[in-house]
Amino acid sequence: MTISNGIMKGLSLAFGLLGLSIFILSLFDVFTYFHNGLLIFSLGFILLGVLTYCKYLYGGKLAGIKNNFVWQKSESNRGIIGIIVSIILTAFYVCLYWYPEVLGKSDIQNTGLIRLFDPLSLSLKNKVASEWFVYGVLYTFAILVFGIKFIIKYRHNRYQVLRTISVIFFQLIFAFLLPEFMLRMNLPYNDLKNMWPLNYYFFDQWNINNFFDAGSIGKAMFYFGLFLIFIGSPLLTYFYGKRWYCSWVCGCGGLAETAGDSFRHLSSKSLTSWRVERILIYSILLLVVVMTIGVIYSYKTGSQYWFFINTASLRSWYGFLIGAAFSGVIGVGFYPILGSRVWCRFGCPMAAILGIQQKYFSRFRITTNGGQCISCGNCSTYCEMGIDVRAYAQRGENILRASCVGCGICSAVCPRGVLKLENGSTDITEGRRSNKLSFVNESEVKLIQLK
Repeated sequence: MTISNGIMKGLSLAFGLLGLSIFILSLFDVFTYFHNGLLIFSLGFILLGVLTYCKYLYGGKLAGIKNNFVWQKSESNRGIIGIIVSIILTAFYVCLYWYPEVLGKSDIQNTGLIRLFDPLSLSLKNKVASEWFVYGVLYTFAILVFGIKFIIKYRHNRYQVLRTISVIFFQLIFAFLLPEFMLRMNLPYNDLKNMWPLNYYFFDQWNINNFFDAGSIGKAMFYFGLFLIFIGSPLLTYFYGKRWYCSWVCGCGGLAETAGDSFRHLSSKSLTSWRVERILIYSILLLVVVMTIGVIYSYKTGSQYWFFINTASLRSWYGFLIGAAFSGVIGVGFYPILGSRVWCRFGCPMAAILGIQQKYFSRFRITTNGGQCISCGNCSTYCEMGIDVRAYAQRGENILRASCVGCGICSAVCPRGVLKLENGSTDITEGRRSNKLSFVNESEVKLIQLK
C-alpha cells in the first residue's frame, strides 16, 4: 500500500466516523439548541467518506471486479467488526419498531436523533419527523451512497450500472419523495412501486378507506395497485423474469444489492439451506394469502372470525413476526452474518409469487456454455441467493431457478463469459427439462456421474 493510499483510507474513515458521530451524539441530546443543519453535515461527511473510500479502492485501477480479501477482512467474513455492525443494525431496527422513544420520538416535541430530521420533514410535508421518516431518509440515503459505490465498482458492466441507477431512482422518487409529497397534499401515504403481498396491509380496511376517502386520486391509486397485482406484474415477469422487480425496482432488493454488496458471498449454498428456503418462503406466502382472505372477509361481513380464525389477531401477529422481525430486524440486521438477501430468499412472499411465475411461465433464463467453464466458482460464491451456479455451468444447463433474482452478478464475475441473461423464447419441453436440473447441487452432480 502506498502512502497516498494509506492517507486516502484514513481520510475516508475519518469522514465516515465524523458523520456517524453526529448521529450518535444526537441520541444523547447533545445538539438540543443547535440541531438545524446538522443532518446535512452528517450525511455529507458520510457521503464524502464513502466517495473517498471508493477512490482508495478503485481509483487509478483497471475496471473490473474488486473482491480482494473478502474472506480475510473482519467486516466481510463474520469477524468482530462484522458482528459489531450486525449488533448495531439489529439494535436500530428493534428501537425503530418497538422503542422509538429511544430515538427521540415524542408526541409533544421530538428529541434526540429524530429531532435532527425535523427541518427536512417540515420542508417536505410540513410535519415534524416520525421514526418512519427517519428510516425512510436513512434507507434512501444508504441506497444512494452505496449505489454510487456499486456503480464505480461495476463500471465495466453496463447491465449493473443501469439496474443500480434504476433502484436508486425508484427508491428516491417512488418510495420516498412522492409519498412524502402526498402527505403534504393530505393524500394517503402510498409507495407506488410497493404491491401486495409485499404490501401486506393493502387490503386492510383502514387502508382501503384511506384510498376511497381521498377522492378520485385515492381511488386511482387503489385501482393502480390492483392492476399491478393481477396484470402488470405477471406481464413484466413473463417477459423479463422476477428481476424486473427484485433487482430493478424493489427497495429491499435495492438495499441488498448496494449496502449489502460486501456481504453477498456469505449466503449459504448448502442443500439444507435450499430446503429451508423452500419451506419458509412458501409457508409465508400461504400465510399471507390466508390472512388477506380473512381480512377481506372481515371487511365485507364485519365479522372478526373466518373459519375460527381471528383475522385481526392473525394480521397483528403477521405484522410483528414477518413484517417487522423477519424483514427488518433479521433481513437487514443480519447482513454481515447471513448475507444480503436473507429476507428476499427465505421470507418475501412477493419473491415467492414472482419466482413461481418465473419458473413456469417466464421467457427469462440464464443460459450457460459449459465448454468454456473453468470451475473457478466465482459465480456460486457471489450468488446472494445461494444458488450453486457452477453446477449448472459445468453441465451446460440453463438456470431456471425460482429464487434467481436476475441480478447478473454471476455473469459479471465470470472470467470466461459462460453465463448470459436472456429473455428470448424457449421451448417449453426444454424449459421443463431444465427445471428438473435447476435444483441439482454440485454434490448431486458428482453422484449422478458416478452412477
